Amino acid sequence: MTPLSLPPTIKVIVRDWLNANHVLLAGRDSAVLIDSAYCTHARRTLELLRAPGVLGQRPLDWLINTHCHTDHMGGNAALKRAYRCRLTLPQGDAELIDRWDDAALLLEYADQRMERFDYDDTIAPGDELRLGDTTWQALAAPGHAMGALVLYSPEHRVLISGDALWENGFGVVAPSEGAGQPALEAARATLEQVSALDVAVVIPGHGAPFGEVGAALDRAFKRVDAFAADPLRMARNLVKSCFVFMLLDRGSFPLEQLPDYLGRIGLYRDANAKFFKLAPAEYAGMLVGELERAAAVKREAGLVLPL
Repeated sequence: MTPLSLPPTIKVIVRDWLNANHVLLAGRDSAVLIDSAYCTHARRTLELLRAPGVLGQRPLDWLINTHCHTDHMGGNAALKRAYRCRLTLPQGDAELIDRWDDAALLLEYADQRMERFDYDDTIAPGDELRLGDTTWQALAAPGHAMGALVLYSPEHRVLISGDALWENGFGVVAPSEGAGQPALEAARATLEQVSALDVAVVIPGHGAPFGEVGAALDRAFKRVDAFAADPLRMARNLVKSCFVFMLLDRGSFPLEQLPDYLGRIGLYRDANAKFFKLAPAEYAGMLVGELERAAAVKREAGLVLPL
């Protein structure tokens, strides 16, 4: 298999930073979808799945989530209604759904949304699944989400990595106060596990599939090292990533309301209290200024907008 070739049973729908990618594993007897994107774009998700050459008129039999964040499972309820499909969660994250843990699921706590849904069963690390006429291994991938899984096909040397590994980094990792960064060290262990696999193609949760796996791992390990050396950098990455996600959802936000917003929404309020300890206006200025310098947002007519 050439580095970026995929068997015809694996179809990838690349989305954006608000909506996670979809991976369709379509075999002779069943069609399985990995991840369902964000809730506000559920209609578009259905349009993409029903397109000719994807599912078309074929039913979706099974929906599996790599982890329980809104951009990966926000479409679960809509897809369950449309297809009456089986829905499976990672075992380590299912309890978050059982109790609808607002903070852990980054719902109101981070000003994100997700429609409630019922699931049918769970997958545990070490399970083997027959998906799209191929055997896949479910592997624990804590770090970005502590209950996350990745799916690996030894036959095709393909890794469905969710947010555990992207071509340039990985999903945001929550910092801890004081000594030790357990989520970051879990992310490092996940990368070490991936580096031990024979992988030709990675299908990430965001961005196009890629084949230069060794180079991507090198970049990811360097990012882990940078965060370990500067936990404040990890905290800034958390608030910046979540703020841009909110902007992508809303489209814009009034600059004059930003200091109050950052003090009202739990994730930003808690991050400031734990790590930055800035006055509201200074906190807002730091956030927008850093995102402007990174060419992630712009100011226009009293608003901050995503780029």
